[in-house]
Parts: sequence; C-alpha cells; structure tokens
Amino acid sequence: MGKVVMNWLLVIGYWLLGSRNGVRRFAAFCIVFVLAGVVLADGGVAVYERNCVACHRKLPVTLDKFFFNYLLKYSSERQVKGALFKFLKHPTKKKALASEELITQYGLMPKTTLNDTDLRSAIDVYWQKYKVFGKIK
Repeated sequence: MGKVVMNWLLVIGYWLLGSRNGVRRFAAFCIVFVLAGVVLADGGVAVYERNCVACHRKLPVTLDKFFFNYLLKYSSERQVKGALFKFLKHPTKKKALASEELITQYGLMPKTTLNDTDLRSAIDVYWQKYKVFGKIK
C-alpha cells in the first residue's frame, strides 16, 4: 500500500512541479513532502491493521495468543518473524500453531496476498506490539 501511495505522490508531485508558477511549485513540494512523511511514518501499521487485525478480530483467539505460541516455539525475533513469513506465504496445517479445533471450525488461514515488503512490515509491527523483550521489569 505504501508503495502505491508513494508512486501516486511522485506522479502528482512531478506534474505539479512541472508548473512554471513558483508558488504552485512550492506548494506542491510541501504537499508531497508532508504526505510522503505520513506514508513513511506509518511503517506498516495500516497494513497490519487492515490485513491482520481485521480478520483476527472475528476469531475467539486473539492475536496475542498466536504471538505467544510462536514465541514459545521459535524463541528469537529472527526465528519468529521467519516462521510467520513462511506460514503466511504458504499456510499448511503442519506449520499452523492454531489448535486443531480452531482450524476445523474456522479453516486454515488463507495465503496472504501482500507483497514481501508489506508482509515484512506487518510482521515487524506485530512483533513490536507483542514482544516481551525489554518490557518485563
């Protein structure tokens, strides 16, 4: 999503900057700069909210429970993120950490349609939201 918005911003910015009117050019630069900052500052939060939270909201098991299942099995940040990435790209019952009852009732999670960059951003947001490292005192 971020890439699409950035591409549109670049097209709009390029079109506006082509103007001979200095005020319009400056305004266009400011608008593109601010919007690009908003898109870049998002850091995958919107992708995570739209593609992960929206579906998991319908399940009786919350996203934090799935996170702790991954953390218990894979332990490190690199391994958790890697396992999540592989599962979301090619979900199978063998790789799933959900209970058999949950899979039977709701089915196996469908394969993600996100590109690798957006998927990694969403996983990074997921990790930051639920990680316990540095939060336990």
